Amino acid sequence: MAKQGALGLRGIALFEAAKGLLVIVAGLGLAALLHRDAQALAEAIIQRLHVNPASRYPTIFQSLLAHPDNARLWAIGGSAAVYALMRFAEAYGLWRGLVWGNWIGVWSGGIYIPLELYEALVHPSWLHGTLAAANLLVVLYLARGLLAKSTTKGS
Repeated sequence: MAKQGALGLRGIALFEAAKGLLVIVAGLGLAALLHRDAQALAEAIIQRLHVNPASRYPTIFQSLLAHPDNARLWAIGGSAAVYALMRFAEAYGLWRGLVWGNWIGVWSGGIYIPLELYEALVHPSWLHGTLAAANLLVVLYLARGLLAKSTTKGS
């Protein structure tokens, strides 16, 4: 872990854990307890950060409990739970300096790059540009760590 930098990996790990926690909090419906304007702002932030595949349903787990026979709610709730678990697994792997943590980070961050670049080009704003650039930098940082580990093994 020293070659790539424990501080960088741990910073990314904390960010990924926060994203997973945000999905859980949104899923449990805590955002619904906020004032209506604050809830709309929270939903907009969640959607822009691409942290919740069920971003239009911030009270999904609450709704699921109210309607346990709704298959669509189960699918959305399952997707949100898998997303949160993926974020927590990535955070754990990065925090511990495990190679698979880097792989999860490269894969899970890389799938958003085309969408974020598209958004930054079609709807130019400092937010879209910053999100695209930050995600790209994180993916490159993690990929560089993987490359460094593979060239060290081959030497």
